[in-house]
Amino acid sequence: MKDAKIESEDDLRPEYDLNELQVRKLGPGRKNFGDVVRLEPDVAAVFTDADAVNVALRSLIKIAHENRHLFRDMTG
Repeated sequence: MKDAKIESEDDLRPEYDLNELQVRKLGPGRKNFGDVVRLEPDVAAVFTDADAVNVALRSLIKIAHENRHLFRDMTG
């Protein structure tokens, strides 16, 4: 029987280097890639990194907690 030549039809570009790719084969974390939030481009343009986003959100949380009495007064 002759060897059949198999032609690959994948779209992987030759410049992609997957030699350093780490694949987690076992364990509960293998499907968990962490918490990822996609920012819209206009929002992402304001923040330089994840730390800046966290600082802003923590400030917003603090303001909301400090002013929650205002919202209770409006609703009841």
